[in-house]
Amino acid sequence: MAKTRISISLGQEQAERIREHAERAGMDVSAYLVHAATRQMAETDAIEDQFAGVDAMIAAAEAEAAGLSPEPDVAPGELTEQERLEVEEALGLVHGADRSGARPGRVA
Repeated sequence: MAKTRISISLGQEQAERIREHAERAGMDVSAYLVHAATRQMAETDAIEDQFAGVDAMIAAAEAEAAGLSPEPDVAPGELTEQERLEVEEALGLVHGADRSGARPGRVA
């Protein structure tokens, strides 16, 4: 496999820290930087894969919302009981059941 050279610029302090870390890892600087970049890319890919479904749902909701016409403001007393329960449930998901903002299962 043919190799490609990539040139980077960084400060002397950063360069020295990279050299030190590469040495501790038993690698030359090139191998160390390739290893670090490869790990970062794998982590980013895994995160993007994990959240792809959520990202698609958000995009679909935003597209749907863009096509909606604005509705007049409704006072809380004008909501049906079912609508009020749905709002309370949504607020509970966002703020936690106690409305403290702490995520369920976490200490605030």
